[in-house]
Amino acid sequence: MRLGRTLFVVGAIVCCVGFSMAFPLLWGLMRGDAGALPMLQAMLTTLLCGGALLLGFRRSSQDSPLGHRDGMAIVSLGWVAAGVCGALPYLFGGVCGTVTDAVFESVSGFTTTGASILTDIEAVPESLLLWRSLTHWLGGMGIIVLSLAILPFLGVGGMQLYKAEAPGPTPDKLKPRIKDTAAILWKVYVGMSALECVLLLLGGMSLFDSLCHTFGTMATGGFSTRNSSVAAYDNAYIYWVITAFMFLAGMNFSLHYRLLSGHAKDIWKDGELRFYATVVLGSTVLIAWNIWGRHYDDAAEALTQSAFQVSSIITTTGFATADFEQWPAFSQMLLVLLMFVGGCAGSTGGGMKVVRILLMLKHCSMELIRLVHPRAVRHVKLGGRNVPPEVLSGVWGFFGLYLFCYVATSLALSAMDLDIVTSFTATLACISNIGPGLGTVGPAENFFHLPAAAKVLLTWCMLLGRLELYTVFILFVPEFWRK
Repeated sequence: MRLGRTLFVVGAIVCCVGFSMAFPLLWGLMRGDAGALPMLQAMLTTLLCGGALLLGFRRSSQDSPLGHRDGMAIVSLGWVAAGVCGALPYLFGGVCGTVTDAVFESVSGFTTTGASILTDIEAVPESLLLWRSLTHWLGGMGIIVLSLAILPFLGVGGMQLYKAEAPGPTPDKLKPRIKDTAAILWKVYVGMSALECVLLLLGGMSLFDSLCHTFGTMATGGFSTRNSSVAAYDNAYIYWVITAFMFLAGMNFSLHYRLLSGHAKDIWKDGELRFYATVVLGSTVLIAWNIWGRHYDDAAEALTQSAFQVSSIITTTGFATADFEQWPAFSQMLLVLLMFVGGCAGSTGGGMKVVRILLMLKHCSMELIRLVHPRAVRHVKLGGRNVPPEVLSGVWGFFGLYLFCYVATSLALSAMDLDIVTSFTATLACISNIGPGLGTVGPAENFFHLPAAAKVLLTWCMLLGRLELYTVFILFVPEFWRK
């Protein structure tokens, strides 16, 4: 692994984070709020750190193209660096009292988790809240993918970064040059964000709230500008707009590109999309039936609340229009199961990913048929094509590692005297990048009360979930560092 070039590229990523602070800084200056100075201090500090890495390792930038191991290291170190630098506005602004809290909030933003330690969100200056939501939007499509779109010096080695950062079993490359693929994905992302922002403005939201909630929706993040999240607006139109865009953000973004390219007929042929839509529709109907007459007398309201929460949970967004901890046990259990599923591969959503669940179900079905017909030769297929054995092996390996991390972290939290429900759902909420859980970290609570050690552990889980486990764990394998 080329450590010098790795740190050079990490420096470039840090500079990207620093320059992105200009938007909330300008907002704060125009509004004259108390967050402008902390944003300026954080921006200068971040650019100084990034510039130091660029200058210190500039000679290494001419090394041979990035390899697979270089990509893994850059992605992991880049996300950690972004999380640390992103915490500076909270520290300088006095929003978070400790480094642990500030890094937790920052990593939660960049990983699009949406778990928060803020107890009074509405008291925070607008510029800091805008930065908080902007970290969602940047992390949603991926800091690395953003770098590939705007930093041409990454060259051919950029594919290694894309493969290490892109969610799902296999990355979906739309163009021969990875820089072009990244640019296309970002154009779709920006276009959809602009459309949602306009629709929210038409629903009566202010420009500030529209921007922040658009950032949280398209990134499937969940940070809101209100203490009671989206429920504060009590507006069915806003609920349905956000529900629709959460569903779209949970889809593979390459499908949006195909739609815009005039290949709409091919979209429904995608097996993952059909399975995703079926799960969302089925869960929405079941929960609406379960809460109608118990918590909502009006069927339309029950359907609205159900559709919003199902879309929010399965896409790992984490917005809330209701305290679903008060819903019947059946609805709570179904929502918890959806936390495991997550969004589609190639989406901004977290979780296991729909395609992995689908492949595991297909594989299990094939094994059952093989027991009945031992001599039959069958293959797992997706989209009419055979799935290579190495992909299936990777899916089951990911599933095993995911369960191991989930159980180990839950046990560790329970050892810190957290109750069982909180331990299990807090872990699930962070490793699947969802945000709210149940117990003392439910949709009406936050993570502020947790011990510092628990916050550190959950911060680690957020990074693991966003980078799909392997990218982080590979750094702890001795073979990775050997030439």
